[in-house]
Amino acid sequence: MSSHVSDPVVFARDWAHSWNSRDLEAVLSHFHDDATFTSPLAARIDPAGGGIVRGKTALRSYWSAALSRNPDLRFEVTSVYAGVDCLLIRFRTQKDEDRVEILRFRDGRVFEGHGTFGVSGAV
Repeated sequence: MSSHVSDPVVFARDWAHSWNSRDLEAVLSHFHDDATFTSPLAARIDPAGGGIVRGKTALRSYWSAALSRNPDLRFEVTSVYAGVDCLLIRFRTQKDEDRVEILRFRDGRVFEGHGTFGVSGAV
């Protein structure tokens, strides 16, 4: 089996559509059961976890909480970068925030992901 996603652009479009439709199960379908995800937002929602979410069940809880806090969620993909076993999806939120999602793949599904936020004053 392949360690990467077969078509990065199609994946990114589907990823954004799933989030914009608030279809959490469609988002989760791209992840392994043992996936790990990190995000500064996860640290705010569950400070005890330190920004690290482990496993699909915990991801479901985290993203459900995040969606409930953000009823107007909207992602617009602005660019996609593909590596050997990873995909970077750059997108803008409904609040015009620039973000990047970094996803690593094993057997065509995500086993590790990182939500990243822009840094003020960066060059």
